[in-house]
Amino acid sequence: MVKLSVIVPFYNVRQYAPDTLRSLRANARDDFEFLLVDDCSRDGTADILARAERELPGAVLLTHERNQGLATARNTGIDAARGEYVTFLDGDDWLAPGYYERLVADVERLGCDFVRTDHVQCTGRVRTVHRVPHGRRGVVLRPRDAILPADRTTSVDYAYAWAGVYHRRLVDRGLLHFTDSLRTAEDRPWIWKLHREAESFAVVSRLGVFYRRGVASSLTQIGDVRQLDFVRAFDQVVEETARDADAALLLPKAVRTYCAIIAHHLGSVERFEPAVAKKLKSMSAAALRRMPQDVLGDALDSMDLDRATLLRRLRRRPAALGAAA
Repeated sequence: MVKLSVIVPFYNVRQYAPDTLRSLRANARDDFEFLLVDDCSRDGTADILARAERELPGAVLLTHERNQGLATARNTGIDAARGEYVTFLDGDDWLAPGYYERLVADVERLGCDFVRTDHVQCTGRVRTVHRVPHGRRGVVLRPRDAILPADRTTSVDYAYAWAGVYHRRLVDRGLLHFTDSLRTAEDRPWIWKLHREAESFAVVSRLGVFYRRGVASSLTQIGDVRQLDFVRAFDQVVEETARDADAALLLPKAVRTYCAIIAHHLGSVERFEPAVAKKLKSMSAAALRRMPQDVLGDALDSMDLDRATLLRRLRRRPAALGAAA
């Protein structure tokens, strides 16, 4: 039986894929499988992956005939996964040797639905440790209890899918798939769903994932229209949270986070192409008007003056055709 399925989407990362694949080899085990999803790369990545399928123990190559984005690529891997546990890695990141074996031991010892881990962010030669924003470590907890408070960074703000491992029962319950076609912020509805609907989780102080920040081809570095998918992502968060039995408690966190993300993007609007910047403003204004207005008012009252003023002004912006996500 396959113990762990590792899902690794690749898209035009020829420069980094060899490091990723070498780190997978250093994590190979007879009962691990590596699902390498080529999301229609055009830069030679596909040739590297074809060779890896032959040479990397446990490798399975899955290919898309057209580029569909990270969310759909991960779903392709989830649908093919046979493991008792599932985890993710991005095609330009890498792992410490033996990391997955230790991570599987953690989740088996704890016996919960999913485990979240810290990671190392790599920007050029700079290494920075990022911790899961949750104080209790190595104990099994109820995931929805880690969503609040609304005005602090919590586990739902640490949305990296690859910073953890997930039991197959989450796949069977429909909780591990991503929203197809989301091209950015795909982790946000996903992490909220996990914390609302899974039954148990734990945080462990386990370092071993190295996240490469500042890659030129990454969507976080590109100011084109794909970045605006964060609106669809957070609309989904708010809509699904509004249907939750604890909506009165949880919606303030969802709305406040959405507002903070809008303010973040507006604060760096110069990195967007002019037409995209204009669309960002109109879509954000429409999003603010869609939010529950009483909850939004409280969220804005709780924010610093600069951001609150910016968002209030934006909310009063006249509606424009095509402003919806």
